[in-house]
Amino acid sequence: MDSTLQDDEHLKKFPPFKRPKVGGNFEVDENVLLALPLPGTRVEYANTYGNSLWGRTAKIICRTPDNKTVAYFHKAIKHEMSARMIEADFESLKALHDACPSLAPRPYKWGVYKSDAACHFMLAEFREIGQQPPEPVRFTQRIAELHKNSVSPTGKFGFHMKTMAGPIQQHNDGWSDSWEEIFGNFLGHLLDLDGEKNEPWPEFEHIKHLTKVRVIPRLLRPLQSNGRNIKPCLVHGDLWDGNTATDMETGEPFIFDPKSFYAHNEYETGNWRAPRHRLSSKIYVRQYQRNFPVSEPEEDWDARNLLYSLTYNTSAAILYPAMKQRDA
Repeated sequence: MDSTLQDDEHLKKFPPFKRPKVGGNFEVDENVLLALPLPGTRVEYANTYGNSLWGRTAKIICRTPDNKTVAYFHKAIKHEMSARMIEADFESLKALHDACPSLAPRPYKWGVYKSDAACHFMLAEFREIGQQPPEPVRFTQRIAELHKNSVSPTGKFGFHMKTMAGPIQQHNDGWSDSWEEIFGNFLGHLLDLDGEKNEPWPEFEHIKHLTKVRVIPRLLRPLQSNGRNIKPCLVHGDLWDGNTATDMETGEPFIFDPKSFYAHNEYETGNWRAPRHRLSSKIYVRQYQRNFPVSEPEEDWDARNLLYSLTYNTSAAILYPAMKQRDA
């Protein structure tokens, strides 16, 4: 079958997301008011906006001291890991915005509710969500620009803190010249955590061991040997339909809800492998590769992509055991 037809069938199977619903009144905590960027700003109204798996999201409409209307995005999470979840979201979004301001909303502040010490929040620039995901040509061009233009503050792979996949800590922190080391620690921790969270499975334990000691060195070491090298690129870290969108005001793609770190750029497309959303259409990977060519050795690309997909699928297996991601 022609690949274009395959893409068409895939896109029919996964229709675009519906635009976020604007709900009823949302009560704004006192500490959120104090976090507003301009002193003297007053809230005119706030409504729930869209939804978040782990918390609540809202659109806050304000009037500034110079009588301008401005909107802010608010996310709040109440969970035993909420402080780490919100801080990681904030730091990831800040890194993305600093690297490419038009691609990611600006985060302003994060903190804890005055009314509930178990609830943490983030306040950020509001962007009206349009089509999800954006059309492939411009979207992949912008993602490639992020990867090409971002600069690791240390010149190394990693991040200055552990990011979070929901309440799961991702061990992608620390700094190393070796992508093999950073990714090995990251995936290795998830595989070990899966073994703790899910039922014992001897075959899985065997494959886990082989992945750590054989597969990762075989596929990642050649990227930085025999005269080859790769650049540490800032990645979003969890691109799928639900955290990519077209900005209703500018018509440009933007991304949000990240789990960022400095990685091999190809890591970003690992989440597009499993056929569970529109970004899994092969047209997105093809368009991305037109803007950022495949790393050498090119013949290992598909195997690397499969390896990179394991972090996303293993996280899903830990968070949602009923989905049977281990069996995939």
